[in-house]
Amino acid sequence: MIPAQAELEKKMTLGTPRIDAESVGNPLRYRRLEELEEGLDALPRGPWDRGRVELIVARTAGGRRERPDRVRLEADAGIPGDAWGRQQGRAITAMEFDVAELIANGQPLTLFGDNFYLTLDLSTDNLPAGSRVRVGGAVLEVTAMPHNGCRKFRARFGADALQFVSKTELRHRNLRGIYMRTVEGGEIAPGDPVEVIARAPLPASDAKPLS
Repeated sequence: MIPAQAELEKKMTLGTPRIDAESVGNPLRYRRLEELEEGLDALPRGPWDRGRVELIVARTAGGRRERPDRVRLEADAGIPGDAWGRQQGRAITAMEFDVAELIANGQPLTLFGDNFYLTLDLSTDNLPAGSRVRVGGAVLEVTAMPHNGCRKFRARFGADALQFVSKTELRHRNLRGIYMRTVEGGEIAPGDPVEVIARAPLPASDAKPLS
């Protein structure tokens, strides 16, 4: 086990994992591609219209993960102090909570580094770019920017997990998550409701033929 992995294991054992930009995953927790695919098939699809906020994460200095009890978003800005919010056009990242748990396989969800973990179907079928979602007291809009896995994702969850979220036939599910921007500011806390308030039309290339 490399030192970074050993350190994460030690902190997890103590029950107070400190996760930051350099944290890696536990290879014993990596799931094989077939396990991930089977797990996804067994998961019920998230609700299309109404769900809830399960977890909020902010990446502060050095990528240190914080789990705020409540955040206030301002229009065209991300979570205060968060690294995603410093990237124009990518202010907020969100993942489906059940999908994140499937991939993490017992590792802390903060290891992903995304901002919101939602019980809601984030697929392109449900939320094409331009769709708007009320999250707590704020309104967020789905952007067209794809959220892809990277080398850090591979180091935390394994090569099979990276392949899983990148598979062409699964891309419409947005398993790695989506980018959103703040349209109307407001406060958000875990447990708050999430509601789709406007769906943009699917691009012509993605539209399904009528049966």
